[in-house]
Amino acid sequence: MSLPPFSLLFDQPRELIGRVISQVEKVIIGKREAIEKAMIALLSEGHILLEDVPGVGKTMLIRALARTIGCSFRRVQCTPDLLPSDLTGLSVFNPKTAEFEFRTGPLMTNIVLADELNRTTPKTQSALLEAMEERSVTVDGKTYHLPRPFLLFATQNPLDYEGTFALPEAQLDRFMLKIKLGYPQTEHEVEMLGRMQEGPALDRMKPVLFREELQEMQSKVKLVYVDDSLKRYIVEITAATRNHKELALGASPRASLALMRAAQAKAYMQGRTYMIPDDIKSIACAALAHRVVLTHEAKLAGKTNESVIDAIVAGTPVPLNTSSHKAWKKG
Repeated sequence: MSLPPFSLLFDQPRELIGRVISQVEKVIIGKREAIEKAMIALLSEGHILLEDVPGVGKTMLIRALARTIGCSFRRVQCTPDLLPSDLTGLSVFNPKTAEFEFRTGPLMTNIVLADELNRTTPKTQSALLEAMEERSVTVDGKTYHLPRPFLLFATQNPLDYEGTFALPEAQLDRFMLKIKLGYPQTEHEVEMLGRMQEGPALDRMKPVLFREELQEMQSKVKLVYVDDSLKRYIVEITAATRNHKELALGASPRASLALMRAAQAKAYMQGRTYMIPDDIKSIACAALAHRVVLTHEAKLAGKTNESVIDAIVAGTPVPLNTSSHKAWKKG
């Protein structure tokens, strides 16, 4: 395989990415791992699902990340009476021209926050499928392409809360990563209270990464080299979910692709032009756990999607041949 010179791939991205993460950490304190995972999805053009109890900063994380990037941003509060046309837009008759005109919906933007996605009905949830997969919407038989980049960030509360609708497996499979924040540590929560006395930190945030820079970085992530042995490693992990005794539904081939793209972004964030096994292992749970379904017996035994994925990753042999990585690094 002919490899392009190392110097032509990309400049070191750490400074720009570090700037974005530092900005977001001014608002979301003590959650660097979650912020980095959100940045991975952003760089690999993947959609993000944040699931956690109310009040831990899910919406704030996405709003803060959007503020640091010079892209258009819209927020949609999902409710049971939200209609598909409220997201996609609709055709309106103009009596002056005697023609129908398309009025764009909030999906016609770079970054969309669908807040509490599982509070809207399955019909409205399904309206997002085309936008997430094809980056387009169809209204009255006409297809409209969404601006690039297009990223959907969605939040949802746990399903044991009233007034929620479970996201179908087909919808979950469109999200590259699922992230959980969890409650902050005591010292971080105290620090948060101190910062809030100075006023909302979100209002003081300014863009540190512009759309053109983001698109350039996204294109370079795709150039991160993936050795054939690592492609097989990814497939072995996802294939293991399809035959696992504690899983009623395993991960799809789309999951393999998502895991590879996320691992490429992980390597890129660390300034490497090649992927290593640790890139895959570190992001596997976030990329796969929401795509699998536990058996009833596993649920009764107290197992979780995350614990099963962690066990599968731990039990999958890691490729030992790294000669291709060294050759790629030399260019």
